[in-house]
Amino acid sequence: MKQTLVAPIPAPIPASTPTPTPHPHPTPSAAPSTDAGHRTDRRVWTRAVIYMVATHVFAGFVILLFEVGSRK
Repeated sequence: MKQTLVAPIPAPIPASTPTPTPHPHPTPSAAPSTDAGHRTDRRVWTRAVIYMVATHVFAGFVILLFEVGSRK
């Protein structure tokens, strides 16, 4: 006769389990990033836009190469 392995059933969690209490001193939210006293948010967005435009220009160039290469 074959024996089958059966996983034990976990015990139920008692209803009187205490809930964790929040930390008495919450951590403050992060301050805006600065560089030599200047905010860097505008520079980050500008760089992101430049990268997106450059990526699309490069993708367009690659597509153009495929189009020109496929012509006979």
